[in-house]
Amino acid sequence: QVQLVESGGGLVQAGGSLRLSCAASGIIFSSSAMRWYRQAPGKQRELVATIASTGITNYADSVKGRFIITRDNAKRTVYLQMNSLKPEDTAVYYCNAYRFFEYWGQGTQVTVSS
Repeated sequence: QVQLVESGGGLVQAGGSLRLSCAASGIIFSSSAMRWYRQAPGKQRELVATIASTGITNYADSVKGRFIITRDNAKRTVYLQMNSLKPEDTAVYYCNAYRFFEYWGQGTQVTVSS
């Protein structure tokens, strides 16, 4: 059974930082592309950051230079370091794993106050 468990969300003031974690089980983590998505109220889910099995990363323009995605294959965990947070970063953040099939975590709420 595949499980992706996010943690690290919370309430932070604008300009602050948070680090999200996503612990994976039931998948070949090292061979999976890992992604972070987010969904704000009334908006579509959007792709925030991707890290391939090779370690290559990609970011949405809205977070480039502020967010950093990393992975620890030994711990089967992907991280999203979020710096210089803005109120518009407020959303539920979802972890996603892809290798032939796609899997989702349950999401973690991030709220940035102005």
